[in-house]
Amino acid sequence: MEIREVKKDKKKYLHLLLLADEQEDMIDRYLERGTMYILLDDESVKCECVVTDEGNGILELKNIAVEPAFQGKGYGKKLIHFIADQYQTQYSMLQVGTGDSPLTVPFYEKCGFHRSHRIKNFFTDHYDHPIYENGIQLIDMIYLQKEL
Repeated sequence: MEIREVKKDKKKYLHLLLLADEQEDMIDRYLERGTMYILLDDESVKCECVVTDEGNGILELKNIAVEPAFQGKGYGKKLIHFIADQYQTQYSMLQVGTGDSPLTVPFYEKCGFHRSHRIKNFFTDHYDHPIYENGIQLIDMIYLQKEL
């Protein structure tokens, strides 16, 4: 297993980025200012993530996605642990914003994140179509944080 930083041609991984954030212009808001990593296993990409510096010692996990055939095998968790280890001396907090979904929130909680705050109507205000996860419309953005 290997984790690499992607410095150019980040849109090569658009199919993965869109799994976590299904509107391309929203991805464009952070992709180039963020640092992107891919996790490879058996010489193929299994997972990607993008992190951004949000100031005040906060690093934000803007996007993380695992190839559908490899979900549930620990790749996402491994990448989050890598990010936490990689940045623990530069940042005090790792945060992530996600929909209030029974699929994603428990995943982040298992990775050591705790609920912090919510932004009301984020998904309905910022996306040009309704976003559904597991049959539930996402309305508010839930922020979770983890101390580094």
